[in-house]
Amino acid sequence: MKKYSIYIFEALMLLILAVFLYPFVIVFINSARDAFSVTQYPMRIPANWGQIFINMRSIITDPNIRYGSSFISSILITGLSLMILTLLPAQAGWVLVRTKTRTSQLIFFMFVASMVIPFQIVMFPLITWFRTIYEVTGIKLLRTYTGIILSYLGFGLALSVFMYHGFIKGIPYELEEAATIDGCSRPGVFYRIIFPLLTPTHATICILHGIWIWNDFLLPLLVLGKGNRIQTLPLAVANFAGACVKQGDLILTAILLAMIPVIILFLIAQKKIIKGMVAGSIKG
Repeated sequence: MKKYSIYIFEALMLLILAVFLYPFVIVFINSARDAFSVTQYPMRIPANWGQIFINMRSIITDPNIRYGSSFISSILITGLSLMILTLLPAQAGWVLVRTKTRTSQLIFFMFVASMVIPFQIVMFPLITWFRTIYEVTGIKLLRTYTGIILSYLGFGLALSVFMYHGFIKGIPYELEEAATIDGCSRPGVFYRIIFPLLTPTHATICILHGIWIWNDFLLPLLVLGKGNRIQTLPLAVANFAGACVKQGDLILTAILLAMIPVIILFLIAQKKIIKGMVAGSIKG
């Protein structure tokens, strides 16, 4: 009976895998077709796989999508956001773990509580606040890199602090005491001892937030807007899809090009992701 249960479980897992892979397969095979074949034979295996490279060249050189500048903007926004979302929360988590006071506990619980607030509740107050800041101080946050990066910092900080907090609790305090006795300063203890030990959590944070930031559409739409010189790949793909509704082959190819970087990043770091999430959940 146990043997049949394993077979049933594996069959169920394969079914779930097929459900998750189905959209990716549809995008991939239809990126190797022309516009007519996409609408007439969406499930057939492409006759000419070389068509996918022709479609990619058309997307990269198309002025409507501005793939090059949008790709660079996505890289800058994602990269800078991840740098901040690993450095600052790691410092905050370390201080909150090592400071045994009610104030530090209260601050940590406030971080955790903020994770349950839906984004839809605060998205319009966020835009209003950005406009108010510009009117009062002259600092422009809307339609700028600074505004979108600060937005991602605000919405991603709580989860990062929570994960770093859980991992750091499992690091023996004796390591820090030994470094201090050897003459290491307080910042030196963090950057030379603690920060390198957080590598699995760094990888986990980068993947979780990286996938979110790279694929996010609503927040860049609100902060950057349409028609701005700064636009991420999801915005560029949406604008291109709206302008070329009958070119399904190019739309799907544009989606494929937007997915490839984050899929590669996930495949490279997947082992550290699993290690970091398991370690954080056990030590939290």
